[in-house]
Amino acid sequence: QRRSNKESDRNKRAMSNYQSADAKKEEFRRYLEKSGVIDALTKVLVGLYEEPDKPPSAVDYIRKYLGTPSNVDVDALRSENDELKARIKELTRSVDDLKSSLKEARS
Repeated sequence: QRRSNKESDRNKRAMSNYQSADAKKEEFRRYLEKSGVIDALTKVLVGLYEEPDKPPSAVDYIRKYLGTPSNVDVDALRSENDELKARIKELTRSVDDLKSSLKEARS
């Protein structure tokens, strides 16, 4: 009986420690969620996943993305960059067409 009580006490302490660790993990998870860390990490990982040309170093990509000042809207900058790339293609085609027209006019 004595041995059984000791084992029971040991099991209770182990369960208490386990529950305490779970509570600490849950508290930490709520802290990360409340402070926006989970959202920021999710965005950077989705961005990396959707990147057509995977960078050689995923860690450097994450550092670069998370290293931006908090007042910079990275998504807006990416969108603007995509629009500007499309505009460059459009203008390049226009220049090529004009060169071709000029060449024909001179002949």
